[in-house]
Amino acid sequence: MDKKQARLRRARKTRAKIAELKSVRLAVHRSNCHIYAQVFSDCGTKVLVAASTAEGNVRAQVANGGNVEAAKLVGKLIAERALAAGIDQVAFDRSGFHYHGRVKALAEAAREGGLKF
Repeated sequence: MDKKQARLRRARKTRAKIAELKSVRLAVHRSNCHIYAQVFSDCGTKVLVAASTAEGNVRAQVANGGNVEAAKLVGKLIAERALAAGIDQVAFDRSGFHYHGRVKALAEAAREGGLKF
């Protein structure tokens, strides 16, 4: 089993539990250059809110989209947009990535921004 398969196995277990709870899901995807966050509906089919370092206004604020500072900015932005859409309670889906570094920074910034998970 390689790294990607192990990550996807971890993600499958988490997503099965979140689907069982029928909860709104905050999903995070991390690449070398960017970090992405999306809030999915409780049925899991609709993206309600999204934010990433690939957006133009975020790219103007950070020099590198693949660091902790950029992840904090995306966390604040996703929390702000979710609260504007009337969402305050989510389940955190780290997509199998370890809760460390950029994923942890995004989660803590989203919590500081007002999201509960």
